[in-house]
Amino acid sequence: MRMIKMLDMFCHQYHVETVVLLSQQKPDDTIEIDLDLDELDATSVELKATYQEIKDYVLKEFGLKVSSLYISQIKRKCGIEVGENYNLPKSENARVPQCPKEKEDAIKAALKYFAMI
Repeated sequence: MRMIKMLDMFCHQYHVETVVLLSQQKPDDTIEIDLDLDELDATSVELKATYQEIKDYVLKEFGLKVSSLYISQIKRKCGIEVGENYNLPKSENARVPQCPKEKEDAIKAALKYFAMI
């Protein structure tokens, strides 16, 4: 007489096995969707270039090196939201260098190139 035993490989685990029928469509079936891209709003992330992308563009197009400080100053001037700075000076009267006109123009050109302004 032969005896058959059930063997559970994961006997100390709680698990459930499920079989699901995902679709009954034939591979030839298609679903058509019409999207009007003018009506879709781009998210704020899609409209933003990184500081590094802006620096690279300014260096390539104008041959100027710009700092993140200068980029954030120009973004504020153009009304673009800038994140909070965690490297704030300890004294209130600390001297903060201002972006020169030549670099300001180059950064504005980069912001226009990336469609941020």
